[in-house]
Amino acid sequence: MHFNWEMNILLAIGIFTVIGIFGGFAAKKIKFPTITGYIIVGIILSLTNIIPKSMITGELDVITEISLGIIGYLVGGSLFFKRLKQFGKTIAAITPFEAIGAWVFVTIPVVFLGPFIIRLSGTGFTSFREYLPLAIVVGAISCATAPAASLAIIREYRASGPFTTTLLAIIVLDDAIAVVAFALGSHFAASLITGLGNISWYEMLLTPVIDILGSIALGAALGFFLTFIGKYIKKRTQLLTFVIGVIFLCVGIAKFFGFSSILAAMTMGFIVVNMMKESEDMFGVINNIEGVIFAMFFTLAGAHFDYRIIKTAGLLAVVLVVFRFLGKYVGVNIGASISKAPTSIRKYLGFGLFPIAGVTIGLAMLIKDHPAFSSIESIMINALLASVIINEIIAPPLTKFAIFKSGEANEM
Repeated sequence: MHFNWEMNILLAIGIFTVIGIFGGFAAKKIKFPTITGYIIVGIILSLTNIIPKSMITGELDVITEISLGIIGYLVGGSLFFKRLKQFGKTIAAITPFEAIGAWVFVTIPVVFLGPFIIRLSGTGFTSFREYLPLAIVVGAISCATAPAASLAIIREYRASGPFTTTLLAIIVLDDAIAVVAFALGSHFAASLITGLGNISWYEMLLTPVIDILGSIALGAALGFFLTFIGKYIKKRTQLLTFVIGVIFLCVGIAKFFGFSSILAAMTMGFIVVNMMKESEDMFGVINNIEGVIFAMFFTLAGAHFDYRIIKTAGLLAVVLVVFRFLGKYVGVNIGASISKAPTSIRKYLGFGLFPIAGVTIGLAMLIKDHPAFSSIESIMINALLASVIINEIIAPPLTKFAIFKSGEANEM
């Protein structure tokens, strides 16, 4: 019998799942969040080259899309309208300050530190002003916060209360703000490069509005559909199949129309939990598979690690990580002070807004669609990817710290 060793997608998924779970066990033993173990073993796998990079960034992307759809649905299902209404003043006050804070706090240092930490060979960039377009774009993308890590840790430690609700609501709004910020920032930055006369305010404003409204409309429609049909399904196995099927539909349709699949899935979960009187099973059935989903997703996320990216854009990535966090943290403090939020929210919520991943990577890839950025797109994309890698390692312990300090964790 002749064996021809060649990695295939099913073998890769099996490796990610099994190795990831062992990493999770190890992390749990040393009191780290389970997802930290997933990410670290993913990084180790990336260094071994057992699974080709082309597969990780290509065929296996479907795992990321499916996982983000399920995670988005669960995040939306955590947002009870009555509870949101109760904390609405705090959420409304904090969100704009922390999001814009990240944008401003990243943009200014990149402008002034750019000539010293970024080598833009062949661009002819010699002054601070010439780094402004790059700074505006990476600053806009820094508004985003990833829900996956926060949700995984919240569910691992069964956290519940005002802090958790506020955190999840702000994360959802952050992604919507990031989409708008990127559309505005990228168009304005491109106009700085090509000339302000080429700016199209109509296109700049219309694109993100269509994306956000389309995502919400899709999620709402499928949410009502899921609510209506779900009432008639009594067996949990059938309900699980149906819920997963509708999430797949949501992600697929969003991808077809170019909408935000995670925002659509969040909207769907939000509709179900608030429109269906007994919605526990609509989310409870996911408990049977969420461990596998988290193991695959975060191990795959760690496998995106590429030391070459860190080498070429590491300094800029560190600047993005540090100043994004400062912007979020200062913004939370300002918003919390204005709304007279509880001390736990003011002191610790900023640590829960550290994670970045899916939306950040998605927006980074859109930089390629702007011809004006052809000379600087490589450094922007690599720096953003490197910052995601750094965040994936640092964020889970910080999110755990925030949830425990808030007093809402219930460790088993």
